[in-house]
Amino acid sequence: MRTTQIVIGVLLLIVLGVPFAMSGVKRGDMHSEGAQKLIVVTPHVPQIRDEFARAFSEWHQREYGEAVVIDYRTPGGTSEIKKQLSAMFTDAVKRQFEGTDGSWETDDLLVLEPGAIAFDVMFGGGSYDHSTLKRGSTVSVKLNDTTTLELNVSQSAPMDFTQAELDELFGENMIGPQQLYDPEQYWIGTALSSFGIVYNRDVYEQRLKLDIPSQFVDLTKHELGGWIALADPRQSGSITTTFDSILGNEGWEEGWRILRGMCGNTRYFTNSSTKPPIDVSNGEAAAGLAIDFYGRGQAQVIKDSGGGDRVGYQEPEGAVYVDADPISIINGGPNPEVAKRFVRFCLTEEAQALWQFAKDNPDNPIGVDGEPMGPEWSELRRMPVRRMMYEQYFDYFMDQVNPFEIVSDVENPGWRTGVQVMMGCFGIDIAEDCRAAYKALGEAKASGAFSDAEIVELDALFFAFPETEVDGEMVPFTEATYRTVRNEWRKEGRQVRLEIEYTRFYRENYQEIIRRVEERR
Repeated sequence: MRTTQIVIGVLLLIVLGVPFAMSGVKRGDMHSEGAQKLIVVTPHVPQIRDEFARAFSEWHQREYGEAVVIDYRTPGGTSEIKKQLSAMFTDAVKRQFEGTDGSWETDDLLVLEPGAIAFDVMFGGGSYDHSTLKRGSTVSVKLNDTTTLELNVSQSAPMDFTQAELDELFGENMIGPQQLYDPEQYWIGTALSSFGIVYNRDVYEQRLKLDIPSQFVDLTKHELGGWIALADPRQSGSITTTFDSILGNEGWEEGWRILRGMCGNTRYFTNSSTKPPIDVSNGEAAAGLAIDFYGRGQAQVIKDSGGGDRVGYQEPEGAVYVDADPISIINGGPNPEVAKRFVRFCLTEEAQALWQFAKDNPDNPIGVDGEPMGPEWSELRRMPVRRMMYEQYFDYFMDQVNPFEIVSDVENPGWRTGVQVMMGCFGIDIAEDCRAAYKALGEAKASGAFSDAEIVELDALFFAFPETEVDGEMVPFTEATYRTVRNEWRKEGRQVRLEIEYTRFYRENYQEIIRRVEERR
């Protein structure tokens, strides 16, 4: 017993100690005595944080002769970060403007005092998330006992690139239908993200006897009941973008059928977009949706550990949605000048090389410091945003993928709020009912006990949408009426009440499907 405890203790020390041993140089460099501090809030994983902290510190010392360290803040995913920023801005605007004479114009760009907000930079997330920072907050400010103003304040601040600089860095400001940077420079893309399917080959071929998936619709097969791992779009901005892109590429009718079918096959919904690839690799799920670098990275981890090619990542042909992964300077951050320098660093060749080059490889191209470019500790498996990286250094990439060549030209439809609301009601909050009804639907189709007309009726019950009362009229949820229904959700207190009604509608439909199928058994 004593020996067992000692062994366990030693192993625990190894597990806890390895990360610190491997990152001791990083941690030391990031706390240099007397260095300036850049406070970065981010959803990025530790590997990205460490590589960029090290490389920026070295670049800044070389370019400006000053030491700088990055102090990362990681409250959660983009949803949590945006909530925290909104609370900060509400407090900061009131402190700065309440009780003033109101001599400034309310449509002016409200610039907060340096240090009003605790963060200098938001690093990572999707272009939608950073666009919401630009739109910012509306804050009620009381000037005196009789006057209250509604002030709109952007949560981000524009960069200072010239257009010639942007043209040299990016060329055309587009990838497919998406922009690489905000034309007013409130956010700048630093990397690119695409979305696809991560799958376990062993589970598919040996256990389920199915072909590996190549299209999103493949995840709706009834044989996959209980085998699909998904993230909750209300908690993960990246997975919301994935679902929204499926709708855009597949179209309203087929897209919603795919999302509903995936929900019917779920093993679970998680609040972390990093969990499905891990569980798929462990054989706890057959497949899931993943950001490209999570999917490819997990496949690489399994391969490096001797697991061969049992984990794969597939971007459905003709349906690849590519989005910029931006950086934004926070309005009112404590160190705006160093924040601007960090943005510029992220677009240098040496920073872009961090995303795709092999780690610690002496054969990598030489950078301006005379050393091979690329990460030192971790291979990040992300796609650089600058076209010149693909033109000049593609042979050095870990992943031989050029997103500028494979991107879909279908414009994002902008239905993400519908994804969050409707998937929450039909697939997540009543997940057990949804799974049971989808299983019953599959059983009915395979049993031969139902006529074609009855199958059509059961199918319609499962995929139906509820109506919404708008100004006394019942409005269906369709592509044509989407914005009308969405605007109804935006009315104070209305969305919560409607979600209760929608959930009741879906549950009743699911239970009716289950009842009818059970009667025929």
